[in-house]
Amino acid sequence: MSRFVDLVTKPVREMGSDPPNPRGVRSIEDRNLIRLDSNENPLGPSPRALEAIEHALADSHLYPDNGSAALVAKLSDIHEVSADQILVTAGSTGMLSLLCHTLLTPGLNAVTGQKSFIVYGMAVRAIGAELIEIPARNEGFDLAAILGAINDRTRLVLLANPNNPTGTMLDAKELDQFLKQVPDHAIVVIDEAYYDFAAYFAEQRRIEYSRSLGYVREGTSIVVLRTFSKAHGLAGLRIGYGLGPAELISYCARIQDTYSVSSVAQAAALAGLNDIDHVTRSVSHNGEQGQILETRLSELGFRTAPTWANFVYCDLGEDAAAIASRLLEKGIRVRPLGAWGAPSCIRVSVGTGEQNEAFLKALSNLAELSRQK
Repeated sequence: MSRFVDLVTKPVREMGSDPPNPRGVRSIEDRNLIRLDSNENPLGPSPRALEAIEHALADSHLYPDNGSAALVAKLSDIHEVSADQILVTAGSTGMLSLLCHTLLTPGLNAVTGQKSFIVYGMAVRAIGAELIEIPARNEGFDLAAILGAINDRTRLVLLANPNNPTGTMLDAKELDQFLKQVPDHAIVVIDEAYYDFAAYFAEQRRIEYSRSLGYVREGTSIVVLRTFSKAHGLAGLRIGYGLGPAELISYCARIQDTYSVSSVAQAAALAGLNDIDHVTRSVSHNGEQGQILETRLSELGFRTAPTWANFVYCDLGEDAAAIASRLLEKGIRVRPLGAWGAPSCIRVSVGTGEQNEAFLKALSNLAELSRQK
């Protein structure tokens, strides 16, 4: 019997011990890996953000602005949303955690789809609440079934749009129809971590992607999550934000850890917002290279889902964990999706052209060896 098993809470005891993205200490060898497993921006941060980080380091002896006032003001101006409807957090997962702590208790539940962001389950179950997961439909959300699962104990509905790890998207019309039918006691969280990439694809494909900020401006029971980890390339600094009804945002702010968003992260995010060219380069690079990955994977005989994000979901038709392990031996890391209930699938982040080519060559060689057996 362990020393603390009777002391920790029941939800913590029952949660798995492995984090969703174990990295360990990055050795010199690890830095040479081609990391296509965590949906990071291969172009890195904006040069303006790097310059802002340098300046901010000089004031590292001072506590950060607890309200991220300058960043909130900038976001308010960009999104045309009142400042009291915005909360800056330690990544968009920080906002998710605050929502769970604010709205959930044991006996209540949140509803989402299977094959979606793995942190949803961690955040909900850490409170002792129930997560209801609806089977995926066409590798995305089955909105009709999700509506049917909402009951009088539901407080959160969690929709990643685009979805992670499948890369699928709900368009604006689908969400409109869904939101009209959600009961008032359930808050819909629209997780737009990959917003910039989806907006780019939507313009190219002439599809209306998101009206999420319109819902926020109307004061509806919607919370939108955004992050600086993806298109802005600031994943290592952990900064994101939520937009929603002012009253709900104020409740979340009450329980946010003091000084949870560093001054360095705030400075980098603010500078990154001012570098539109960097985001434009990032999303256009992603659009070009993502299409190459999809096409080449299909030519190799693998099934892919058309992506709206900065990664490609791919069904290898065999044990994906074994393939991922063999790719790792060749210095390439991808994400096998057994934990998401898709044991034959991997998620591949869009890297640089050279990184993508190395991955495709290595996978092609493995496929050829498999065919020869």
